[in-house]
Amino acid sequence: MRDDLHIGIIGGGAMAEAIIAGLTASGAVAARHISVSEHKTARCETLARIYGIHAAVGAERFLPHIDVLILAVKPAAAPAAMRETAGRLRAGACVLSIVSGLTIAALEEAYPEHPVVRAMPNTPLAVGAGMSAYACGRYAGAEERDRAALLLGAAGRAAEVDETALDAVTGLSGSGPAYAFLVIEALVEGGVAAGLGRETATLLAAQTVLGAAQMVLAGKASPADLRAAVTSPAGTTAAGLRVMERRNVRSALIEAVIAATERSRALGRS
Repeated sequence: MRDDLHIGIIGGGAMAEAIIAGLTASGAVAARHISVSEHKTARCETLARIYGIHAAVGAERFLPHIDVLILAVKPAAAPAAMRETAGRLRAGACVLSIVSGLTIAALEEAYPEHPVVRAMPNTPLAVGAGMSAYACGRYAGAEERDRAALLLGAAGRAAEVDETALDAVTGLSGSGPAYAFLVIEALVEGGVAAGLGRETATLLAAQTVLGAAQMVLAGKASPADLRAAVTSPAGTTAAGLRVMERRNVRSALIEAVIAATERSRALGRS
């Protein structure tokens, strides 16, 4: 546990809660060292009760004392949040933003000489299985990189990338859960059509996708090698894969990632 690390979070929504849940469940940061500013009193009370953290309307009390400020507000609220917090942070405090579309340049302009980190997490963060990618600004050194990896990795996995790669990250892991849900949904429907009950089909599909992902993450073989290992010549898996190839499932997934990446780039220019 990092008993010396004090965290302040602006925003108390789902992604902020996922980070809080990951930090407290893993013991990475002491709950008493996590403070949240959220504009809804009831939400503050809920977060404080569940996680044992400090939560209140307004950040004035904790801003001068924290080591890392996490911006977890909606994009439209980010300019006001930055204006209200920038002048109250202690020198050297790191700013970690999970605000979609908020660039490192904008963060460094709002927080002059503070180390900043821009991150793109995804929604499985909420169940401790998130994938976050982060990029560091010019003032961020080894300590800030370690802190970003700790805070984002507490509810899943984290990887450092160049900021120019974050649009592709958005297209793959940011939007990727929706692709996976669609695949699971289709597998469920296939199972039902083949005669399974819906509840059983859902369990089989979801656990199968989870298990396959864990085998890839184990790193002992590539996805292609793992696929080949379960595909016997003229067997049932080969029959299913032939249909998927004829229907261009592989190409559709590739094009989905590219389309989402291009959309992210377009939104960043607007």
